[in-house]
Amino acid sequence: MSKQITIGNLTMGGGAPIRVQSMTNTDTMDTRATVEQTLRLVDAGCELVRITAPDVRAAENLYEIKNELAKHNCFVPLIADIHFNPKAAETAAAIVEKVRVNPGNYTDRNTGRTDFSDQDYRDELNKIGEKMSTLIEICKAHGTAMRIGTNHGSLSERIISRYGNTPEGMAQSAIEFAEVCRQQNFDKLVFSMKASNVKVMVQSTRLFVEKMKTLGMDYPIHLGVTEAGDAMQGRLKSAAGIGALLIDGIGDTIRVSLTEDPVAEIPVAYDILQAVGARITQPEYIACPSCGRTQYNIQEALQRIKAATAHFTGVKIGVMGCIVNGPGEMADADYGYVGSGEGKITLYRGREIVKRNIDQADAVEELVKLIESER
Repeated sequence: MSKQITIGNLTMGGGAPIRVQSMTNTDTMDTRATVEQTLRLVDAGCELVRITAPDVRAAENLYEIKNELAKHNCFVPLIADIHFNPKAAETAAAIVEKVRVNPGNYTDRNTGRTDFSDQDYRDELNKIGEKMSTLIEICKAHGTAMRIGTNHGSLSERIISRYGNTPEGMAQSAIEFAEVCRQQNFDKLVFSMKASNVKVMVQSTRLFVEKMKTLGMDYPIHLGVTEAGDAMQGRLKSAAGIGALLIDGIGDTIRVSLTEDPVAEIPVAYDILQAVGARITQPEYIACPSCGRTQYNIQEALQRIKAATAHFTGVKIGVMGCIVNGPGEMADADYGYVGSGEGKITLYRGREIVKRNIDQADAVEELVKLIESER
């Protein structure tokens, strides 16, 4: 389990719920558009909102955005997304609850070099510590958290010269920044290993967690497949990468990156958390695909059941075609709706039969009554 930190009014890690976040795609200087989109994200269930701050002016405008959100009684933690501009990071760190910096292009800048002796490598690390010190002191003074976000596509020449553009290089880059922060007694940190390649994202995150363990670190982890695309492909890539790590017990906050309205990311994130049992926010349905043994319209029945039971958060309902495999394969369900003959349904509580051979026309209503009677 990771250590727990606070980001504004939100806890993260250390047993807190896995937090869902997204990022605005408006012009940060357009205060109204950014505020409106942030409010829509929060209404959809987003718990942290990241806003790009490419320069000092944009970073300063985060103050206006934050004030406008407060007028709408919205106090969602804001994250300033910083890449190349340390001054923008330092400005934002005094305003918002968290800043995100990318090791590969924040202080570890590319210079065209391809050869680094051991001494050169150490010298560059020392320079990183010096360049980070002002931002770290501002974060300390304002209680601001920091995410060190390593990206597969933007590793520094220093890292690539020794490790290549690899998961090992990504993990090492983040660990070096973790060491810099630890040397300066700053530990309000979150880390991420982002890649558009699902395998690279998963492997680099696992490597980073192992490296942390060997060094006695336990910082919270942010998960996401970057540039995942849109539609089904974007959702599947995100589910594969994020879900694999959540099942490992890795991950304290997630972002599903889709080339769509950012609000569309939020339900996908909650669906992923639900699918791996990490955060239950809705009922779960265990339903078979049916076969020739099924003697009722299971597809229609499943839709009717979902509509009638959507408010039973956390309840697992099995919808099975027949008794051959049904009761056994839905053993994890709290309640079961199982075909038992032509147009007939048997209801279960766990593996216990409650009512036999109900007419299909009445079975959904009877299922709802059964669940309600025990809640």
